[in-house]
Amino acid sequence: MQVIDPHIHLWDLKTHRYPWLENPGVSFVGDARALKHDYLLADLCGEAGEIEILKVVHVEANHDPADPVEETRWLQGIASAAGSHGMPNGIVAAADFAAPNAAQVLEAHAAFANTRGVRQILNVHENKLFDYIGRHLMRDSLWRENFALLRRYGLSFDLQLYPSQMDEAVALAEAHSDTQFIVNHAGMFVDRNSVAGYRAWRDGMRRLAGCANVAVKISGLAMFDHHWTVDSLRPYVLETIDAFGVERAMFASNFPVDRLFGSYQDLWQAYASIVADASIAEQDALFRRNAERIYRI
Repeated sequence: MQVIDPHIHLWDLKTHRYPWLENPGVSFVGDARALKHDYLLADLCGEAGEIEILKVVHVEANHDPADPVEETRWLQGIASAAGSHGMPNGIVAAADFAAPNAAQVLEAHAAFANTRGVRQILNVHENKLFDYIGRHLMRDSLWRENFALLRRYGLSFDLQLYPSQMDEAVALAEAHSDTQFIVNHAGMFVDRNSVAGYRAWRDGMRRLAGCANVAVKISGLAMFDHHWTVDSLRPYVLETIDAFGVERAMFASNFPVDRLFGSYQDLWQAYASIVADASIAEQDALFRRNAERIYRI
């Protein structure tokens, strides 16, 4: 089985600083203490099993916020090294659009050949268990002003948020129709215990899908379903594909984070089982072609 994996993370604790891994704890996404070890390209490829990884996109791994460009520099060095097959073929870098030096950081990221986009986590939730950043960045005037700089460098934006934030994200996507948005982790449907929570996710995803410049990664589902099965993943996978269409959805692993809840091979085979009755062309789009096109790799 051949895949292009558009959402992986690497880290080297010996040479770089990742504040969240300095004193990791347990949260709704799992036990981060089990992730406090180096995770390099060889580790990812070594546990792929029967899955043939053709290309990967690295998404910023919460590297030291004092020097986000160092992560991109390190990753580009890996991609340029002999034997790496150009991996990571795409780099989604970190930038704080609310910072006064945002323009300089974007310019520095864009100087690296494999940089394709930026992610700044936006997740805000009234329940502190799920809250990531404690502030609504999309409402910040400086953040919005600097966000517009993505167009200058031809960079995409990885959109990580909760359903309650999707209406604001629709407005942002409409205001920047020439910027490619990629929703992370199938919209992070966290409020799973109510009909209202499901409707907020479903309807929000469909409103985002109404923007032609928004795509989605089907990934990270295990963060909310630690004992997942093919049947438990199926409705979220199919609803996401139904909302965005086969041409704007792509499967991804979110490794090594989702490694806490299953093997790389089992995850991809679960995806394959769910869409087994799709056409060959549709499967090619979901597992390879869309990631290659949208991330320009």
